Amino acid sequence: MTEDDVAAYLLEHPDFFQRHLDLLEHLHIPHPSGNAVSLIAKQLEIFRTKHQEQENQLSALIDIARDNDAAFSRMHELTLAMLEADALENLVANLDHVLAECFMTDFVALKIVRENGLSPLSNLFVSPDCADLKLFSEQLATNQPKCGRPTLAQARFLFGEPAAEVKSCAIIPMVFVDLQALLAIGSREDGRFHYSMGSLFLTQMSKIIATRLISILHREMAG
Repeated sequence: MTEDDVAAYLLEHPDFFQRHLDLLEHLHIPHPSGNAVSLIAKQLEIFRTKHQEQENQLSALIDIARDNDAAFSRMHELTLAMLEADALENLVANLDHVLAECFMTDFVALKIVRENGLSPLSNLFVSPDCADLKLFSEQLATNQPKCGRPTLAQARFLFGEPAAEVKSCAIIPMVFVDLQALLAIGSREDGRFHYSMGSLFLTQMSKIIATRLISILHREMAG
């Protein structure tokens, strides 16, 4: 279709824009008065600007709603995975699975600060006297998650051999009356766990995991 075709069609249908008023928002028609701007043209310009702002706000709200829905779904999967765990081994396996599948993490580490006892998962337990815990004194003292690139010493303590591959991670302390532990989730991507990330979501994660972990540890110790 050429410009002449469009012009001919509009001549044959002079009421076209009455039936399609929304198109006027996107048209730019020069005014015959030169540089002078008519009141109607100015009002239309303001209307277009406000309309674009509203569209941008709506798009932002849709993005937020989509992110919140995804976050809720991931938290739901995490909660189910913890509820299904009936032993420490199951909890660790479920945690590894759900964090990898739903949270798209490359590395997971859980460290429980207490003497080992009789658990076969000795690598999970860290003595309260362990000098390496000083690497996380800030997180344990404030009980606040921290995101960013870990130091090599931190990564080695948490993740072991793959430490050099961890480019960013979230270190999540779990400090409660009956539990002191560290959960770390790492990524090979620099920006996956950026230092500017909020901590509310990670704190909620820690409460869900810690609640089930405390229950299982109490039962296994009593047994």
